[in-house]
Amino acid sequence: MSQDNRILFAGDPHGNFKPLIAAVHKYQPTDVVLLGDYDLETPLENYLKDILGLTNIWWIAGNHDFESPEKHNNLFNSGLADKNLHLKVTEIAGLRVVGLGGIFLGRVWYPPQQPKWLGKEHYINNQPVKVQQSEMPLKYKSAIWYDEFEALKSLKADILVSHEAPGSHRHGFHVIGELAAAMGIKHIFHGHLHENYVSFIKKNIKVNGVANSAVANLMGHNLS
Repeated sequence: MSQDNRILFAGDPHGNFKPLIAAVHKYQPTDVVLLGDYDLETPLENYLKDILGLTNIWWIAGNHDFESPEKHNNLFNSGLADKNLHLKVTEIAGLRVVGLGGIFLGRVWYPPQQPKWLGKEHYINNQPVKVQQSEMPLKYKSAIWYDEFEALKSLKADILVSHEAPGSHRHGFHVIGELAAAMGIKHIFHGHLHENYVSFIKKNIKVNGVANSAVANLMGHNLS
């Protein structure tokens, strides 16, 4: 196994996991990281049964994973529920990887605008009592929250995996690059926008967009 292939990054599958499964069999990585938008009709592990035990599987959520209770449950209550990288630094194949799942949502925070809510507690405390006592809507669960995002800046990592793109993409967000710079990130991998590309942002941080169902290695090379 090439050191460059020890971690593979999978772009939004939207139900098609075949390229990832083929890449795992061919390149035998120790770990794979999924970048969101799975469109799961059954639990995640059912789609990946051919590679369970062959590699460690990690993931972040995308916006599609909050579209319905079924899609949400098939990810967050799956047999791989504990492999969610969102908002934490995890050592994977000798590298520190931090995850940022979800999307920027106008009704919560849409940079460069100021956040409408500083965090979930701020939002909940300003709702009617009936709303406070009910489950937070899935749409809000899909959001990137300002306080959680800012808290990441005190951590250090080598790789950032996100669903949203940084400012390297025309539809990206410069705050993600600012987060990466604060954390000492060297490389960002993101999905969501269905494009394979390579770019660099400030502090020489390398960015790889990974297209839907595409698979990239640590060098950002497309293997699918």
